[in-house]
This record gives sequence, C-alpha cells and structure tokens, in this order.
Amino acid sequence: MSDMKSLAKDTAIYGLSSIIGKFLNYLLVPLYTYKLASEADYGIVTNLYAWTALLLVLLTYGMETGFFRFANREDYDSKSVYRTAYITLLSSSAFFALLVIGLQQPIANVLGYTNHPEFIAMMFATVAADAFASIPFAYLRKQQRPWLFAGLKLLFVMLNMAFAIFFIIILGKTDVMYVFLSNMLATGIQTLCLLPFTLPKGGHFDWSILRAMLRYSLPLLVLGVAGIMNQTLDRILFPYLYTGEDAETQLGIYGACFKVAMVMMMFTQAFRYAYEPFVFSKHKDRNSVEAYADAMKYYIIFSFLILLGVIFYLDIFKFIISRAYWKGLLIVPVVLWTYVFQGIYFNLSFWYKLTDETKWGAYFSVIGLVITLLIQIIGVPIIGYWASCGSSLVCYFVIMLLSYFIGQKKAPIPYDLKRIGQYTVLTIVLLAIYYACRYLLGLHMWQLMLIGTGLLGIYLVVLIRKDFPLSGLPVVGKYFKK
Repeated sequence: MSDMKSLAKDTAIYGLSSIIGKFLNYLLVPLYTYKLASEADYGIVTNLYAWTALLLVLLTYGMETGFFRFANREDYDSKSVYRTAYITLLSSSAFFALLVIGLQQPIANVLGYTNHPEFIAMMFATVAADAFASIPFAYLRKQQRPWLFAGLKLLFVMLNMAFAIFFIIILGKTDVMYVFLSNMLATGIQTLCLLPFTLPKGGHFDWSILRAMLRYSLPLLVLGVAGIMNQTLDRILFPYLYTGEDAETQLGIYGACFKVAMVMMMFTQAFRYAYEPFVFSKHKDRNSVEAYADAMKYYIIFSFLILLGVIFYLDIFKFIISRAYWKGLLIVPVVLWTYVFQGIYFNLSFWYKLTDETKWGAYFSVIGLVITLLIQIIGVPIIGYWASCGSSLVCYFVIMLLSYFIGQKKAPIPYDLKRIGQYTVLTIVLLAIYYACRYLLGLHMWQLMLIGTGLLGIYLVVLIRKDFPLSGLPVVGKYFKK
C-alpha cells in the first residue's frame, strides 16, 4: 500500500503541474479561437503541432524509455548511461535544427506552406530543443524530483502564455506566426533553465552502452512513430483527404474541440510520468505484479470519473472555445473514450518493456496504424472529421485488447477484472441515463447539469464505499470514520 501512496503522491505532483499547465493552455485556446482571423488559421496551428508531435518521437527515438531501462540495471553504470544518452540526444537534435533551418523553404513547399517557411523553421527548431530536453527531464524523474520537474514544465507554459498575450493582445498581432514564435521563445528559456540542474556529473560516454540502448530503443521508435501517428495522423492527413474547399476550417474546428477533452489527456500524462520510473524500479520486487494490477484498477476508476465529469459539464467546458467551433462538440465524448483506451493500453504496455520484448509494441502500433489509415482514407472524404476521431477510437480499442490477451500469456498480471467491469457497467449506465434526459426529455441546460451532478455523485459514493475510503486521505482522513 505504501507503494501506491508513493505513486499517488508523485502522480499528484506531476498532475498538479500538468493540470495547472493545461489549464493555462486552455486559456490560450480561447485566445487563439477568438482572436485569430478565422477557424482556418487555427487549422494551421492544429496541423503543424501534429507534425511536431510526430517529429518529437522521431528525434527521441525511444531513448527516454531506454534510459530508464539501463539506468536501473545493476550491470550498467547509471551515470555513464545518462551521459551517453545526454550527448547522443544533444548531437542529433542540434544536427536536425541546423538542417531544418537550412532547408526550411523546400520543406515548406512539401507541407503546403510555401509562403511561410518561417513557420517551419520556428516550429521544427523548437521540437529539436524539446527532443533534447526529454533526457534531462527523464533524469529528474529518475531522481524523483517531481517538484523541480513540475516547476520547469510550468515555467514553459507560463512563458508561452505571457509571450502569446504580449504579441496577440498587447501588440495586436493576430498572425499565426506569433503563436509559433511564443512557443519557440518559451522553449528556449525553459531549456536554458533546465541545463544547470541536469548536466551530467561523472560517468563517461560509452559506445557499448549506446549500442545496447539503441538495440533496446529502436524497436520502441517503430512503436513510438506508429503510436504517435495513431494520435496525430488525423490532423496531418486531413487537408489531403478532405474533399471540401474548407479543409483548414474543418481542421480548425476539429482541433479546437479536441482541446476540450484534454483534461483526460493531462491525467493520463501525469500518471505516466509517475508510473514509468515506478514500474522499472519495482520490477525486481516480488510484489510488483500486484502493484501493477492495483495501478491499472485505480487508473481506470479515475479515468471514468474524469470522463463523466467532462461529459456532464460539457455545457460549461464548451466556453473554452469560440462559438464558431461549437458545431464540432459532439466529438468530445468519442475523444474522451479514446483517451481512456489509450491510457489502458499504456498501462498494459509494460509487460513487453519489462521482458525486453519491445517488438510486440511495434506490432501493436503498426496494427493500429493500419486501422487508422484505412478508416481515415475511406471515411474522411465522406464524413470529414468524424472519421478522424473514430479511427483513433477503434485503433486504441483494438490494440488495447490485443496487448491484454497476448500480455496475459507472456507475463500474466492478476488484474481485478471483476471490479473494473463493475465500474465500466456503472459508467455506461450513468451515461445512458444522462443522454436519455438530454435527447429524449429536452431539458434545459441547468436541469441537465443538475442531473449530471446527481449522477456524478452516485459514482463518487460507489468509489468511496468500495475502493477509496475518505479515512485513507492524508491530513483530513482522520476526520472520517473507517
């Protein structure tokens, strides 16, 4: 139980920074959707950020997970592992940045931004800095310094927000370029602040360590590329697949509505930051299997809680984006379920990482990519962004099931399927009641929110009685009876 408390504490700290950071980014969403000239401008932002997400995976090439794996092995010097990974990522990221700056116009021509090569130079140079920073940030996680990690992450968000407000509000610059310029400046300052805390101390660059790490990590690159393409391919391919003249406008609506569901993504990310180093450090503990099972159960329970909260209060969350984008809000529940499946798949993925069978991760991701591509190629020209979000949902549902069934054969973990199933049924029933009230009874917004609050209360009562007694909470727990 102490392991779960430690995991919960780190998740809370990472989650606090993630929640605050994402909340501040939420404030940028209305800024962009209200102040940029049109939905098409936000479509450009959506498209290029999807490209940078893909590039980030390519430029880190699985070394972050490889670092955790080898830094925790007794037959490797952890300081040499860190120095080797640090120098490798620094070199490859610097080379990529210089290459992009030199070839920004040809790249812009290929991506459809012929008149704006500066977009490419700024965003791709920024992602190179992010790729390098992934190893120093991983080092902070391994050292269990969540507060410093959280502070530096928040620094970026606050700087990005400050620069955006300065350019767009104070100076009145509503050109898309200033969105990218704000990001670049904030990333540069964050990286400079990160370096003094994470410069390698001791150890040496070791080619044998690098070869071992690459052998372990390169299959993860295939996994990562296919995985991130499953997440971003919809926004990358949409302008090429959608047959209407307003492709960038539709992409802008889709991208903005995706932001509304980001509360689920921030929870998944916070859990991952704490969970990944926890898993590798506990691998040799004889109780680790039970710990993984508990972690999965609690992840699913709280994911359902967040999903219900966002859906029941969507009439409030929708004000994050401009009214011009509301026509796409119906995709939000689909995106939320996608994030749930994605988080479960991430939790399941540790069986092949811990057994060094990372090839399975590549297999699952490639299968998911094929599903995503087929649905988008067939569906986007017909039903637009509905095919985009649907492809992600089907993709993660399928690979989640594959990872579970194969994983239980390779490295069985006693997941509490009975309790997980009970919460799944409860969630579906509560949603069915809510949607019946919304679409069959035609109730007013405030009546629906009152009903949603009651339904959410039912879920919380079950949660507290079954799995999360208030008496177990720190500080305030003493005021509740066991």
